[in-house]
Amino acid sequence: MTDSTPVREDRRRIALVANPSADLYGSDRMMLETVRGLLDRDWRVVVAASQGGPLVPVLEELGAEVVVLPVPVFRKGHLSPSGMVELSREVAAGMRPMSRLVRDLRPDVLYVSTVTIPLWFALAKRYRVPAVAHIHEAEAAVRPVLRHALAFPSVLADLVVYNSATSERVGTRPVLARKERNRIVHNGVAGPVDGPTPARAEIDRPRLCYVGRLSPRKGVDLVVEVLALLRERGIEADLDVVGAVFPGYEWYERDLRALIAERGLEEQVTFSGFRERIWEHLADADIAVVPSRGDESFGNVVIEAVLAARPVIVS
Repeated sequence: MTDSTPVREDRRRIALVANPSADLYGSDRMMLETVRGLLDRDWRVVVAASQGGPLVPVLEELGAEVVVLPVPVFRKGHLSPSGMVELSREVAAGMRPMSRLVRDLRPDVLYVSTVTIPLWFALAKRYRVPAVAHIHEAEAAVRPVLRHALAFPSVLADLVVYNSATSERVGTRPVLARKERNRIVHNGVAGPVDGPTPARAEIDRPRLCYVGRLSPRKGVDLVVEVLALLRERGIEADLDVVGAVFPGYEWYERDLRALIAERGLEEQVTFSGFRERIWEHLADADIAVVPSRGDESFGNVVIEAVLAARPVIVS
């Protein structure tokens, strides 16, 4: 019998890194640090993402290879009947190229960032590739059926890394009870290269800053309501919104802008969009805000605000 498996000419160890997108938010930045560490140890690193984005040139500059594949990303909307049909289509479209990549690359390890791309774990088992799951999610308020559906494929991982004790507590119930393979590795968050910018000595009109995705769970609309309440109390304040929506949540930004117009705050709210470097925005702010409605597993923005020497209000 002839073995048709391709022969690897590059004898370096290979890591296949699976990421749901190519953004530069919290979990993406932690994945980037993992890639950096592997490259420093002379691994060949191939990153598979479901779409292009600002993360791609950063990875390529480091020396990683990037492949964009139609990988199905599990969302809350997939739990509806129509959502399940759509998910089935995405699985059918993505399985073949994903399988081909694993088969041709023959990685020494598969690193899967977040629980939203569970199909990779099945492929790891099929091709007998050790798999590491890096879990950043800790949404205890999510319906149990969704939380279990997201967490269950991680049972196939050989090692599960959580970014906090909160993530482990939420993520291990009830399907990831094999505590011996769990590890907690806190996020490493770097501060501004030149150190923090001194805060304003006198504040007559407070400047608030929100950094993160625009979504209902992140609660940006709550800060808008705060501005309206402050105005009622005779305090004028401004808000810098630094971030963008995830595809499919464009409706939230439209609603957010409508709320701002309804409250008459168009002159007080600035949409700065996604920014790879946030330090200048935090430097211009007097107060950072993290108004999340749901659980936060770690909260990189909180740490970044402290590193920028700005008070931060967290909900």
